[in-house]
Amino acid sequence: MKEQAIDNKELILALEELEKDKGIKKEYLLESIETALLTAYKRNFDALDNVKVVMNPETGATHIYATKEVMEHANDPALEISLEDALKINKEAKIGETVEEEIVPRNFGRIAAQTAKQVIIQKLREAEREVIYKEFNDRKGEIVSGIIQKADKNIVVMDLGRLEGIMPTKEQIPTEKYRVNDKIKGYVMDVERGAKGAPQVIVSRSHPDFVRKLLELEIPEIYEGVIEIKSVSRDAGYRSKVAVYSPDPNIDPVGSCVGQRGVRIQNVINELNGEKIDVIEWNEDPSIYISSALLPAKILAVDIKEDEKFAQVIVPDDQLSLAIGKSGQNARLAAKLTNWKIDIKSETQFREMLEKSQEQNEEE
Repeated sequence: MKEQAIDNKELILALEELEKDKGIKKEYLLESIETALLTAYKRNFDALDNVKVVMNPETGATHIYATKEVMEHANDPALEISLEDALKINKEAKIGETVEEEIVPRNFGRIAAQTAKQVIIQKLREAEREVIYKEFNDRKGEIVSGIIQKADKNIVVMDLGRLEGIMPTKEQIPTEKYRVNDKIKGYVMDVERGAKGAPQVIVSRSHPDFVRKLLELEIPEIYEGVIEIKSVSRDAGYRSKVAVYSPDPNIDPVGSCVGQRGVRIQNVINELNGEKIDVIEWNEDPSIYISSALLPAKILAVDIKEDEKFAQVIVPDDQLSLAIGKSGQNARLAAKLTNWKIDIKSETQFREMLEKSQEQNEEE
């Protein structure tokens, strides 16, 4: 059968290169091009829905077919074909059946090429965006690096190479100042489709898991699974608490994370611009765990109410402010870390509370 259009072997080679280099399937691109050519043909030749465009996947040559009903005599050339002409296409054609007649439109190559080119480029962009979207969607929970393109009170925009990273205000560290052209790291929270379909990565530096991932990168034992991070609580820009554990009794999880002279943990602190990090050892005994979580304060006693997940903590009088922390930060982070409600009392406060309780009991 005679092939219409120019032999587009170069186009096929280009599509094969795109599939190889960018992972965009050749079959998908060919379908997109066929759709574009059909749109162009219908628009320029007022064609009906019985028309289809087929591209040769080996040569790129284009065929346009119209599905027509076989009649003794064709009254509507757009939808019907005479039996005499149908037999030239298919020797077994019969009246009442359909055949596909190849159309030879004048100037179709010139008209369609211009229209189709724009649509083809669009489809290529869409396909590439989809590849990038899937790639970064698989990277949720990872750390990425980028160059700051824009920084204001509301948003920080990062250049991540093939797409943008967006860091909203709530995902920024409040103590940090972001400047254009600075290189920074961020935690991939989500991947969204922008207004024009381009994927955007939602990046965070304030998320607790940003600290978790930084520790994984810095401490091989965590990455390898020898040491496990059980929990992270964070007041971004000021302080984080990290609970670590190792099932191997020969490994000191806290010492391994801190490193000799604090080198390992200092690298993470530097990345967070001086944010303090308390590394404590996780323990299945909640009273021991809660005591550790309230470090650096010294703890006298912990009274546990397991059903309520409530802990009454007693500290020496001179340790109360340290245990609670500035604006309640230490107690708040300890509660988040352990997932327990914690009430802290000084030794004197606890004695007064006991005495008052005893007096009430006596009165009753």
